[in-house]
Order: sequence, then structure tokens, then C-alpha cells
Amino acid sequence: MNDDLTPESQEMPGRDWLAAELADALDEEYELELEDVALSAEIARIYKDRHPDALDRATYMHALIRLQSELIKLQDWVVHNRQKVVVIFEGRDSAGKGGVIKRIAQRLNPRVVRTVALPAPTERERGQWYFQRYVPHLPAAGEIVLFDRSWYNRAGVERVMGFATEDQVEEFFRDVPEFERMLVRSGIKVVKYWFSITDEEQQFRFLMRIHDPMKQWKLSPMDLQSRVRWEQYTKAKEDMFERTNIHEAPWYIVEGNDKKRARLNCIDHFLSLMPYGPVPHEEIVLPDRVFNPDYERATLPPELYVPSKY
Repeated sequence: MNDDLTPESQEMPGRDWLAAELADALDEEYELELEDVALSAEIARIYKDRHPDALDRATYMHALIRLQSELIKLQDWVVHNRQKVVVIFEGRDSAGKGGVIKRIAQRLNPRVVRTVALPAPTERERGQWYFQRYVPHLPAAGEIVLFDRSWYNRAGVERVMGFATEDQVEEFFRDVPEFERMLVRSGIKVVKYWFSITDEEQQFRFLMRIHDPMKQWKLSPMDLQSRVRWEQYTKAKEDMFERTNIHEAPWYIVEGNDKKRARLNCIDHFLSLMPYGPVPHEEIVLPDRVFNPDYERATLPPELYVPSKY
């Protein structure tokens, strides 16, 4: 008997077992969706009033799982063809970048698909070539890298908050098109997404975070300052689009007020950009377990086991 299976799963017919596996996958997604559930009936009512045409959970989750199955095909194609892909996610605070990154990576191999979210630069990094700290995170053959914010920090938060001088910003704008063209020439596919939300929607999401103990960590002093400097961020964004929207690596804007639609639209669009297709797979055959009649499983001391509280 396989010790890794529960008695229930050992007795379960094939179709019932598959149904249970699907239900478990849905439960996993539902756990992520709990992030979007309001803490009180009043907040839920306000959210529903603000998003009257929001996708129902069943429609959203069926579409998401279909897209995630395509992402698995894309992953296999990237590995088989030794492709290199960089996807940049930018946007205002609370615009939904992290949510779509989670859904893209959720069912993929973390050795193939990596998420990079760099902290503020160290003193040593501030003395380096600006792009230097990003270069070690670029993909090797057969990898996809998802940047949760990227070198475009210089065009946004660093510029607006005064962490970079105007000369440094101007140097960035001169360098970044050629930097990205250089990446493309080296065989890296560069995809850039900007998640766009309205002033009112950001305010609502910030208030949700303030009143949700499980999300308060997402609010930093910089996030709060972004509310004060909304118009400055808007001007910086427009300047960034004008000067960095190059043919080799164009910007794509995702309408983000509706989180679920934004996730589905972004994933669907990303898939449409990639010329992936079927790749050969070796048939997977589960080998027989080697049985040694002289082996006796040792009894381990009870203190080694995690207490069964649930």
C-alpha cells in the first residue's frame, strides 16, 4: 500500500479521483481569491456597487484554468526550444501586478518560470551601472522571468520621489531603448505590461488594505505618497511611454479596474504574443516499486511528527 495516499483516495474510482483533484485545484485558486473578499458585509456591498458587472467566480475560474493549461504548453515549448522570455509588470501601486503574476506562475515549474521582485538598491548597487543589478536575473535558455517592477523604477518612483536626479533620469531614457534592443538581439523576448487603474479605484484598494490586517503589509510609506503625488506619477508614466515604447519591445496597457478581467486579458494577450506549439513528450510510465521482503520499516519517535491539530 502506498503510504502517500489516504485510505479514501486508495478506494476512490478513477473518475472520482480526478474530480477530487480538480476540486483541489479549484480550492487552491479559491484560497488566492480570498484576498479579494471583503472583511464585512458593508465592504462587500460597496465593492459590488463599484463593480456591478464583475465576472462570477465560476466563469472566471473556468477561464483561468483553461488559460493556465495553455501556459503549461507555453512553458514546455520554451524549455524544448530553449527560448528566453522576460515579462515586465509595471503600474501604480495596487494596480494588480502581483495578482496576475501569481496566476501566471501558480501551476508552472518554478525552475522554469521565476518571479523577480527586487528590494530597494543597496549602497553598493547605487554606485553601479543602473542596469547592473537586473542583469543577473535575466533568463537563460529555457526560462521565463517575470519582473514585478523592473528597471522602470527609475522612470517612476525614483523620479517622482526624488531618488534620482534629472540627469540620471535623462541618462536612463537614453540608455533603456538600446538596452532592450540589445536584449532582443541576444534572443530574449521582452514583453512590457502597464496595469492601469483610476484614481478612485486606487483609493478604494488602499482603504481595503488599511482595514485588512492580512494586507496592511502591502502598504509602504511610498505607496501612501503615491496618493499625494498622483498627478506627478501620471506625467512620469506618459513621459515613459513616449520615450520607451520601441518597436522591439512595445508597451501594452492592461485596464485593471476589474481585477479578474485584467488577469484573464493579460494572460490571454501574453499567450497570443508567443508562437508556441506542441512539443514531443516521452511517455511517462510509473515504475514498479522494488519490494524487499527483508526490509522492515522503522518506527520513528512520535516527537518527530507535526501535531495533527486539523
